[in-house]
Amino acid sequence: MRRLFLILLLSLASPAMSQDTDLELVLLADASGSIDQREIDFQRQGYAQAITDPEVLAAIANTAYGNIAVTYVEWAANQAVVADWMRIDGPDSATLFAGELLNKPRQAYGRNAIGAALLEGLRLMDTNDFDGWRRVIDFSGDSVRSYSGPSIAEARATVVAAGVTINALPILRPDDPGRAQGGLEAQYEAQIIGGLGAFVVTAENRDSFAEAVKRKLILEISGEMPSREVAEAQRLFEEP
Repeated sequence: MRRLFLILLLSLASPAMSQDTDLELVLLADASGSIDQREIDFQRQGYAQAITDPEVLAAIANTAYGNIAVTYVEWAANQAVVADWMRIDGPDSATLFAGELLNKPRQAYGRNAIGAALLEGLRLMDTNDFDGWRRVIDFSGDSVRSYSGPSIAEARATVVAAGVTINALPILRPDDPGRAQGGLEAQYEAQIIGGLGAFVVTAENRDSFAEAVKRKLILEISGEMPSREVAEAQRLFEEP
């Protein structure tokens, strides 16, 4: 009943627009020089595990259209699509998407170009075959430094002006102060995220990465957000 009501509401609000998926989601994963091949594999495995998790699949099934569209892109000085756009509507399609993540060579190298990565995420949404009523870029990384291409501020403004939300998953190094002044969590909140309902979910260490990804995907797919963004997000993967 909830799904039927939402579909009816959306069709009444936009009678001339045929929207065929609930969410267009670009997963932008760090593949810069600070990320070695072991960490590339670890990140891909974390996303593959999360997208096939029963709780994530339940969140997808409970959306208005019962499906989302997802692509996985690694960014560094360049950007490389690892898993092209795919409609995820259940275990079979989620497993296919996860398989794409685990069977591709690394193609992104060099130093950070965060602004260019955000703009590439927008381009991929503007040129795909899906028409979602929500569009989100899910940006993850272990630094906020950007060495080439458009500035982060310029790119973020362009993306947000297009109606896209940017959420972030900072991956903390052992000596990172997190939300404290100068910490990566605080920097991502101030410089990366933007748009309606934007939030940060933090992976405080490599052990918490997969769980942080899962929690973040559930929030994005359901259209919910932590009540206090970063503060709440920090507790998500600490809950039993």
